[in-house]
Amino acid sequence: MTNWPRFVELIRSNRRFLLTTHVRPDCDALGSELAMSAILEQLDKDVLAVNDFAVPPNLRFLDPQGKLKQLGSDVSPGQLDGRDVLMVLDTSAWAQLGAMGEVIRATSATKMVLDHHVSGDDLGAEMFKNTEAEATGRLVAEVADQLGVEITPQMALPLFAAVATDTGWFRFASTTADTLRLGGRLMDAGAVPDQLYKDLYENDTLARLQLIGRTMARTKTELGGRLIHTWIERADFEATGGHPADSEDMVNMTLSVGGTEAAVILVEQATGGFKISFRSRCSLDCARVAEQFGGGGHKKAAGAFLNEPLESAQAKVLEAVRAAM
Repeated sequence: MTNWPRFVELIRSNRRFLLTTHVRPDCDALGSELAMSAILEQLDKDVLAVNDFAVPPNLRFLDPQGKLKQLGSDVSPGQLDGRDVLMVLDTSAWAQLGAMGEVIRATSATKMVLDHHVSGDDLGAEMFKNTEAEATGRLVAEVADQLGVEITPQMALPLFAAVATDTGWFRFASTTADTLRLGGRLMDAGAVPDQLYKDLYENDTLARLQLIGRTMARTKTELGGRLIHTWIERADFEATGGHPADSEDMVNMTLSVGGTEAAVILVEQATGGFKISFRSRCSLDCARVAEQFGGGGHKKAAGAFLNEPLESAQAKVLEAVRAAM
């Protein structure tokens, strides 16, 4: 279980904090980072939240004040010196930290990780993990309680987004009665689910719709329909005018096909190579498969990266999934 007394001790005894999270961010990453920043500010801490990415256009509504800064664009590595604590949220994998990994390696600050993923690397940090938590946002809400900080509307919206999206809007097996109780508590604190749902899922661009069409049109099934897979190339983004963040959630869409038990999507990155997302609703352990390629995550959802051409990356990944199934 999470060592909350030690976590509280580190927060109380330090003043200058640097927060970061993983590249290719989702709502749990951004929501956890934003809410943690707000909690620390409530305690009169000096907080900087810096990542190796700009917030994707479709998620900018979560950060209306522009608190999340981009390394190299908004701040330089040198401006991050002198921090007492560097806290990594929602990951402990070097491969997911981008250029912030170098900041983490070089810093003299105390390092902390707050995360709910099973897989991870040794970041030289004190680990505060609960792999049974449905989202890192859950852990951030617990941080507020441990520190005696009231959850404000500024915290409630990103935390609700974190928990709702990481549980598939409360439909995944990770959802418990406590998940719904937390959702209700966040609503009481100011989160408005219907507006959040509209911002997330009813605000698509034509480019994303066209990208979805291209991606779904090339889906294939095998193993008697149990495995479904597809891919997105840079040419698809260019042809549709889509943004990399537009590929979010497409792997889950493929599981809407009846009889499917596992899904894989390969998404070519702007800098080359492919991000791979794995999903399972059977005995397949996605985290174990992802670990074969230097990635990780959860049993039911995980990711990895392969810096290879599509054909070879696809062949390796699908061979590993078939063997695991």
